[in-house]
Amino acid sequence: MKKIFLALAAAVAFQNFSAQEITLDKIYSGYYRGKGIAGITSMKNGENYLVIEQGGIAKYSYKTSQKEGNIVDGNFESYEFSDDESKILLLKESQPIYRHSFLGNFDVKDLKSGKVISLNNGKPVQEPRFSPDATKVAFVFENNLFFQDVDSGKITQITNDGKKNSILNGLADWVYEEEFGHARLYEWTKNSDAIVFVKSNEAEVPEVYIPIYGKSLYPQEMRFKYPKAGEKNSVVSAQLYRIDSGKTTQLNLSSFKNYYIPNVIQTAKPDEIVLITSERIQNASDVLKVNTKTGTVQKLFTETDEKWVDTDSPTLEFLEDDSFLWGSERDGYRHLYWYEKDGKLKKQVTKGNWEVTDYYGFNPKSKEIYVQTTEKGSINKVISKINIENGKSQLISNTEGNNSANFSKNYNYFIETSSTASQPYTFVLKDGNGKVVKELQNNNEQLQKLKADNFVEKEFITIPNEAGDLMNAWVMKPKNFDKNKKYPLFMFQYSGPGSQQVSNSWDNGNTLWFNHLVQKGYIVACVDGRGTGYKGAKFKKVTYMNLGKYEIEDQIAAAKWFGNQSYIDKTRIGMFGWSFGGYMTSLALTKGADVFKAGIAVAPVTNWRYYDTVYTERFMRTPQENPDGYDKNSPTEYAKLLKGNFLLIHGTADDNVHFQNSMEFSEALIQNKKQFEFMAYPDKNHGIYGGQTRPQLYQKMTNFILENL
Repeated sequence: MKKIFLALAAAVAFQNFSAQEITLDKIYSGYYRGKGIAGITSMKNGENYLVIEQGGIAKYSYKTSQKEGNIVDGNFESYEFSDDESKILLLKESQPIYRHSFLGNFDVKDLKSGKVISLNNGKPVQEPRFSPDATKVAFVFENNLFFQDVDSGKITQITNDGKKNSILNGLADWVYEEEFGHARLYEWTKNSDAIVFVKSNEAEVPEVYIPIYGKSLYPQEMRFKYPKAGEKNSVVSAQLYRIDSGKTTQLNLSSFKNYYIPNVIQTAKPDEIVLITSERIQNASDVLKVNTKTGTVQKLFTETDEKWVDTDSPTLEFLEDDSFLWGSERDGYRHLYWYEKDGKLKKQVTKGNWEVTDYYGFNPKSKEIYVQTTEKGSINKVISKINIENGKSQLISNTEGNNSANFSKNYNYFIETSSTASQPYTFVLKDGNGKVVKELQNNNEQLQKLKADNFVEKEFITIPNEAGDLMNAWVMKPKNFDKNKKYPLFMFQYSGPGSQQVSNSWDNGNTLWFNHLVQKGYIVACVDGRGTGYKGAKFKKVTYMNLGKYEIEDQIAAAKWFGNQSYIDKTRIGMFGWSFGGYMTSLALTKGADVFKAGIAVAPVTNWRYYDTVYTERFMRTPQENPDGYDKNSPTEYAKLLKGNFLLIHGTADDNVHFQNSMEFSEALIQNKKQFEFMAYPDKNHGIYGGQTRPQLYQKMTNFILENL
């Protein structure tokens, strides 16, 4: 389960609005919409970068920041270069499937000759990828793996057994895609002579049936494989395909952990691929090196943790000598470790009571890595370069806020994207030492509009919980705040494992709605309790086997703390959350019924038995192993405790957190003679959007708050 970002902007005709107030109409008109820079990519020469603009893919100079023309004319959703930049893969249009997967129509253009060919004869494909030598593009079509010669256009089919809801080749099934975070499960070798891919047999995985109402006389039906906690997963195997022989062989992983194969990674050397695998209990991962000439598999090392190992977004970077960097929480914080090519640990590269949150690359000339970290506080993210041999570190970004980077290939420049809770996104070109070359884009106009309408900034504080931790929090108070007056409190949270809502960063989504509520006389607050991220493994993993228990205890403790402040009316405290946050709100209105007067739960899990295997079992193990952990933290078990005003919201076509969750909770509330409000959104998925859906949803939630809190 990934955090749902609630973007509130919609493309609606511009209107004239009265000033001094942030309204839903203004939010949804796009009046406050910010500006960005799309598709930033450094060219191989390190002197130019590309961006997607209306009418083409534009080429800019780092040195002068001036546009030097388009390398391709036309409108495209995204693009990808071949390694030598002689060819470019262009996505013309796409149709989403699940969170990451989509069907796309792609062209391949030779930038030297100008020749253009349509991938797969113009039929939509999934997950295309150039071979490193730029002569071929692999792709998935109807669950089979293919490659196409970009000169002749000849298409070669690698697999033949792909079948919907049965066999997938080189493509993630629903739960892999959702929880391991990507759809592609194949990779070319560095010398382009082989592909290693994962074959998934999901024939025995139970199916989910979702009615689609639409406008047809009889509802249609969406069916897909969805393994719920404790149920059967896809049976996966690693396959090696050799271009020279045209033959596919199954790799022997019987001596290693092989229940999950979430990652297939190219190394720096030819004839090598790395697999990251684990058992169903996700507390250990094998890092395996495959010799693609012989098919032999060697274990480099095993990453272990007494609770769980995150394998959805592993940091694994192979350097030119085939040594590699690996991200691990083994010392209590996420840091980078340097390994020899044979898997022997060389040294820990970063260390401290902070975390490496992103890895950007390695400069072999200076022996420096470029990383994003929390070394300036857990609510901030900054950028540093660190010498991996002597450990010397230099901060090259702003010292506060949320800062990310896109580096030139030679690391002489980077484009820094920065924001704080009070300053919208800015895009600044800097040199490799962090010196400003030029501001490329700001959002001062957006901020001016918001300030003219009395935008309220977040105030960051810490709040104690019963375990003695100081929890990060933010508070938004009315402009005319009077400490002698008592205000109703509206709390927002997500609270899922490793997540973060209390961040010193700009939010174009819910923060605008929260401002609207603040202007109506509410104080809005958010607290990141135990289980959330960027404060170390102990704080994050204390919730193991008891998902929901400590998280709701901390939200209740925070509500009580606020209730003891002189300016809060403790009889008027409410909560809102979406997905995991909806689950927490459901617990707040039941287990915390004496504290919370009102709550809005959107798309909530109401029993972890209904959620998927990979996510749920990572934190809870299976229901067979841990039945109490599932049931004792389920809102359904506490339906009889509901006291306050409760609004339950769900999309009927939610493929992620199924509508079943809200139906089961509703039935429990009904059988306990509890009154509540329920809103179902026909054919809407986990994001609940499309057309006028979001404006109607947020107006409904606003009305509920005004009437019940």
